[in-house]
Amino acid sequence: MIRTPLRPLARILLARDKGENPDAIERENIRLRHEQMRDRARRRAEGRLLVLGVMFFCAFALVGGRMGVLAHSEPSGPRVSAAGADILAQRADIVDRHGRILATNFDTHSLYAQPQQMIEPESAAQALVEIFPDLDEARLVKDFTGKRKFLWIKKVISPEQQQRVHDIGEPGLLFGPREMRLYPNGNLAAHVLGGAGFGREGVHAAEVIGVAGIEKYFDERLRDPAHGARPLELSLDLTVQAAIEHVLSGGMSIMNAKGAAAVLMDVRTGEIISIASLPDFDPNDRPRPLTKGDAGDSPLFNRAVQGVYELGSTFKIFAIAQAMELGLVNEDTVIDTSGPMRVGGFPIGEFRGKNYGELTTSDIIVKSSNRGTGRIALKIGPERQQTFLRSLGFFEPTPLEIIEASGGKPLLPQRWTELSTVTISYGHGLSSSPLHLAAGYAAIANGGRMIQPTLLRRDTPQAGIRVISETTAAAARRMLRRVVSSGTASLGEVPGYAVGGKTGTADKPKPRGGYYDDKVIATFASLFPAHEPRYVLIVTLDEPVETSGDKPRRTAGWTAVPVAAEIITRVAPLLGLRPTIEPEPLTGITLTSN
Repeated sequence: MIRTPLRPLARILLARDKGENPDAIERENIRLRHEQMRDRARRRAEGRLLVLGVMFFCAFALVGGRMGVLAHSEPSGPRVSAAGADILAQRADIVDRHGRILATNFDTHSLYAQPQQMIEPESAAQALVEIFPDLDEARLVKDFTGKRKFLWIKKVISPEQQQRVHDIGEPGLLFGPREMRLYPNGNLAAHVLGGAGFGREGVHAAEVIGVAGIEKYFDERLRDPAHGARPLELSLDLTVQAAIEHVLSGGMSIMNAKGAAAVLMDVRTGEIISIASLPDFDPNDRPRPLTKGDAGDSPLFNRAVQGVYELGSTFKIFAIAQAMELGLVNEDTVIDTSGPMRVGGFPIGEFRGKNYGELTTSDIIVKSSNRGTGRIALKIGPERQQTFLRSLGFFEPTPLEIIEASGGKPLLPQRWTELSTVTISYGHGLSSSPLHLAAGYAAIANGGRMIQPTLLRRDTPQAGIRVISETTAAAARRMLRRVVSSGTASLGEVPGYAVGGKTGTADKPKPRGGYYDDKVIATFASLFPAHEPRYVLIVTLDEPVETSGDKPRRTAGWTAVPVAAEIITRVAPLLGLRPTIEPEPLTGITLTSN
């Protein structure tokens, strides 16, 4: 912009020539300049007001439009998405099938220090060590008198400990609110629940996350506020679980076993009513995983799901059921079980060198003949055997709702030869978990349908894929009943409940190949009541030894079977099953007419 001079020389000289006052020219130019400046300022202010008005209009239009959208949209539950929001979200409870608490939340506090606000740091450190003996006094003094501005002392403390810390009277010791996971039943169902710990932490809140078991499997669901206060309802029965764990622990002690596992499953719905693994742990104080040695030695190891074992003669019923389904045999078909028998250059023998001679198919199961089962398996063939066992779930981990289930993948032979077909028919050469076995026996018990085990409560039966006919399943159940009434599992008889089942004793493999001479895995797979089964019970003992007789006895008939019988005696009434009297055959009675 070119500014006009206030005293232009040409006009000044002209004004002097005419006798006019030159100062008037300057005053007039000043007036004109001020008017121009006012006009520019007014135009600038009007422009700014216009821009500001447009911005306010757009902002109000945006807010109004958003309010209109929200007014016409469907309401939805809150989501844990904002930073820190999930720390404030409360974790849902876990309950059993009757609504009894298995896991819940407990309000407590954390303890932290701000050393710069402390008055007597040395005295405070000494007092804290008296309250928490696991703390290092020298370390505390160093931290309290150093340059640190913040220090965690205890992530979780009890109300009594909080009061004692409060009584110290140190302003630099502060408390933060905490919500921790509480398992009011201690060790009960520990392997199912798994446990929880802290994730992200702040002074005023901490994120509770699942670290194992069903807590980790359903971690997002348990933390999601959209589910509100609705608990996660499991299929477990707390009372039955307690009874089974109590009996299993006693049986493990009496039989001098290294470990034990039990699975109780509803054969119609697939619900796991109880699943136990010993030794166990308290999820309120979850131990650390082993860093060396055998993982199976840790109490965290779930033998019922993660443990894969050769389950011995419990597999024989699968070979017989498949052969009956294929029409190769029936209950009364006679099979020569006499020796010698060699397959692939390897001898196939019987327990303790017995020779049963000719046996019916039913008697092969009752007497647990390896040769008889093996000869029937050869008629089936490797390909058909693989197809049948795959349909029963023995090729993949069971899809149970705990994170450890994915680790229970069965161990299969690298080459499925005729020898594999024979040995697998009587439970050697294929390792699976007790849970796999429970699912397989459930298919026989429910009339021939394969169902998936579940830890979630179901109100209706599963419509599983049919793997055998009802006729075949009924025949297999009759054989299993004979095993208990007059066979190798006679100690499993429970008056009034018609137990059926099959024993299995498998030599325990060595870590580097071969088998131990004096260590076995003993298993009893049972169903009850045998005439109309409702439940399957699997009991497995690791390295049991029964020592009441002159010689130590390790077979399942002497170890796992009595434990299973005691479990059924305890839990059958809890399950609502009423005992029935089985009719005995009439002998020595002559019917006469009047």
